[in-house]
Amino acid sequence: MSLFNGCGVALVTPFDKEGNVSFEALDSLLSHVINGGVDALFVCGTTGEPSTMTKQERESVISHCIRFAKGKIPVFAGSGGNNTAEAVAFSRRCEELGADGLLVVTPYYNKCTQNGAYLHYKEISDAVHIPVIAYNVPTRTGFNLKPETIARLCELKNVRGVKEASGDIDQMLEVARLTHGKMDFYIGDDSLTVPAMSVGAKGVISVAANVVPDKMSKLTALCAQGDYAQAAELSFTLSPFIKKLFCEVNPIPCKKALEFLGIAAGVPRLPLTEAEPAHAREIRDELIALGLIRA
Repeated sequence: MSLFNGCGVALVTPFDKEGNVSFEALDSLLSHVINGGVDALFVCGTTGEPSTMTKQERESVISHCIRFAKGKIPVFAGSGGNNTAEAVAFSRRCEELGADGLLVVTPYYNKCTQNGAYLHYKEISDAVHIPVIAYNVPTRTGFNLKPETIARLCELKNVRGVKEASGDIDQMLEVARLTHGKMDFYIGDDSLTVPAMSVGAKGVISVAANVVPDKMSKLTALCAQGDYAQAAELSFTLSPFIKKLFCEVNPIPCKKALEFLGIAAGVPRLPLTEAEPAHAREIRDELIALGLIRA
């Protein structure tokens, strides 16, 4: 059985005006995405800004989401890091909190070898009893987990999936080929959802689903049904908005879009900043074009 099929949301972490985690806004966001039909929650991944949160804050947000979901949909906790020992310890802690699985980003900044990355995942896999999804996002980490290494991860007992977010179509195709029948493959780039699912991806782990969970859920459902003609049309409709979600570093635009929807996601923590005024206007225009807010 797959870890999940369809649309997983890479959840933002809302902050209040004082910069603290806003659990009230988090509840609004969770209601929005769950009612919108998402199939899984990914908490404290890149979009959730874990690198500027304390360990206690991350634990509190993960626990809160687990309680809110109440077993209706799986909750995957971001537990990766560039210190293997700390990543192992936090992965164990997330399992204790009740996470259904872990999203583990590749080690960053240290510039390890491919074998070093494999051993990093092996340490985590050996330390827990819940599924691990390896997360490759070289534009953020400075390290690219090669398809051959991803295939090697299939040997590990708890590494059950991969989130491939390199943005490289050739690499995506090779990951799909090498993991087919061995590991769940999820695309981490919203814009590549349709082509990825056409070659076997189980779904998307989506930034856009924070804002348009119903549309991203419908997109993955169409792909799962094999209706790629309608899926392409919907993808074309969403494409301009998705591009705007990455006009600045994620999750800056996503938080601004949620603000326009009336969900107080707040401003990202430094060194990330609030969306530039010109970009904010462009994001608002795309939400109007999708019929989500009024002009």
